[in-house]
Amino acid sequence: MSLPPPPPPAAAEACFRHPNRDAGRRCTRCGRPACSDCLVQATVGSHCVECAKAARPDVRTRATFWNARQPALVTTILIGINLAVFAMMVVQDPQAIGGALTRLHLEFALYEPALEQGEWYRLVTSGFLHYGIIHVGFNMYLLYVVGQMLEPAIGRVKFLLVYFAGLLGGSAGAVLLSPDALTAGASGAVFGLLALAFVGYWLNGTNPMSTSIGSLLILNLVLTFLWSNRISVGGHLGGAIAGGLCALAVMAPAYRGVPKWAGYAAPVGVISLSVAIAVLSVGSS
Repeated sequence: MSLPPPPPPAAAEACFRHPNRDAGRRCTRCGRPACSDCLVQATVGSHCVECAKAARPDVRTRATFWNARQPALVTTILIGINLAVFAMMVVQDPQAIGGALTRLHLEFALYEPALEQGEWYRLVTSGFLHYGIIHVGFNMYLLYVVGQMLEPAIGRVKFLLVYFAGLLGGSAGAVLLSPDALTAGASGAVFGLLALAFVGYWLNGTNPMSTSIGSLLILNLVLTFLWSNRISVGGHLGGAIAGGLCALAVMAPAYRGVPKWAGYAAPVGVISLSVAIAVLSVGSS
């Protein structure tokens, strides 16, 4: 007795995107046959490219996720700007790496005779210039340390406002105490952030001297006066005072009932006051 012939082999399924290719597998989400080029490895199984695309979050959601993964974005940008300006100085004059005076210093550093000629932009631009690799390196290290702590805690907008409040407070202090010096550096802004954290600890019931911020601020103030012939005392003190004033609203504990808007208004007020002090100081000289 003869056996019946075996059934014919099932026809191979074609890929839903490439009809001339055998699929081999199916999408574990929609079930469509797909070739290896049209499948994407998923957590469970493989998804076809269309299902993988449909499962991706929209642009707004992806931007939100990316933003959440950047806790100190403003700090990083500020450090990048300062380093880029310093690199530009070195390219123009390699001796700038050792602290030599450059054309950018002459054009953008803080100098009262230049302010008298209406070059008020120097109040800001001076905060992005430095004298040598040690100067910029030390300031950027402090900015990184304090920024990693403060920016996630108070938010990017407040952090940036306090940064510029310290920068302009330092410029006002430098104009008051050393008007004839060619002053540059982010020290005023950094001292403003240090003072913000220092006063913030105190307002919230923590002894700032028991923290690294307290010792860091005091050490830098001591060095400021020890090397007053090379360091802008007015710039450091002005920045610290500006940061401390901002902290009264920005770092105020909730039980004090300080309105939310005051955390933004205080740095803006300090910025305005600092500019006014610089203008009046120059006008009275």
